[in-house]
Amino acid sequence: MNSPPIPTGKIALVTGGSRGLGRNAALQLAARGVDVILTYRSRRDEADAVVAEIERQGTRAVALPLDVADSASFAGFAAAVREQLAGRWQRGHFDHLVNNAGIGIHASFAETTEAQFDELMNIQLKGPFFLTQALLPLLADGGRIVNISTGLTRFALPGYAAYAAMKGAVEVLTRYQAKELGARGIAVNVVAPGAIETDFGGGAVRDRKDLNAYIASQTALGRVGRPDDIGRVIAALLSDDNGWVNAQRIEASGGMFL
Repeated sequence: MNSPPIPTGKIALVTGGSRGLGRNAALQLAARGVDVILTYRSRRDEADAVVAEIERQGTRAVALPLDVADSASFAGFAAAVREQLAGRWQRGHFDHLVNNAGIGIHASFAETTEAQFDELMNIQLKGPFFLTQALLPLLADGGRIVNISTGLTRFALPGYAAYAAMKGAVEVLTRYQAKELGARGIAVNVVAPGAIETDFGGGAVRDRKDLNAYIASQTALGRVGRPDDIGRVIAALLSDDNGWVNAQRIEASGGMFL
């Protein structure tokens, strides 16, 4: 029987924490004694299930609704976070922010519509930019931010021009955040996953055997990534052991397309 996690006194806010990589990151953090505020867009039942799983481990958690595409809602969301911090934790700050929430749109460069481009920009770039800005007063000095990118900023696969361009901008933003927030002792890094077996993008990597096998054949470690592979990297990057890592792009792809 596993021992309950030893509380660290830290709180992490994970966007898109009800499913996929965000869910796994939330669970991995909780297993290390970090309390979690996770967000969901529409599936409250999924978010509640993650909260229940975290609390069964002996760590505290709460789920809050958030649409990262709606920047006008960020002030209200920050107020809700402040209320939860005061009521549930009797404190005014959280320690870690994981900007994970996102979508994938597969379309060739020539066929990408302006509506698709704008949707990706609002969710993948404008969202984390202004959400982080809105949450800065609640992020503790000495805290940490992890932004999520993609291996597609290093290697190019047809159909992801707009998506990868947004994530490339997030990687640049990460370095600027690290520079400008360094005076507060806040470290900012970006994790770039390779192909992972989740429901992201319709679950193609997970469900299509031909695609899964092809990616595995192009990966040095010989398989497709799993959610645990990424959640563990995020949790490790937020640990005190990695407090001196800053402004870095950490690719977790098993060695894709080397």
